[in-house]
Amino acid sequence: MPISSIGGLSSIVPSAPGSASSVTKAAGADFGSTLKDAIGALNQLGSRADASSLSLAKGDPIDIHEVMLNAEQASLGFSMAVQVRNKLVDAYAEVMRMSA
Repeated sequence: MPISSIGGLSSIVPSAPGSASSVTKAAGADFGSTLKDAIGALNQLGSRADASSLSLAKGDPIDIHEVMLNAEQASLGFSMAVQVRNKLVDAYAEVMRMSA
């Protein structure tokens, strides 16, 4: 069984020590925008679940399966967000416990 190499590692070039601050700022902005996008997507899931539940309650013609799927997607998304938050808090606590 042949073993193939991992692609994309040859393009990684170590940066100079003077350029580390520019990399940190770019990574920080990227993390912030990624976090904002994830929270926006979670909010959209919740809004879609609320709208479909409201439509069902008003008697609009909507499939019950769609309502249940939207509610379950919102629930799973929220559960995942809580687990990610818990891991981030644990990682932060671990970093704070490290000695200098």
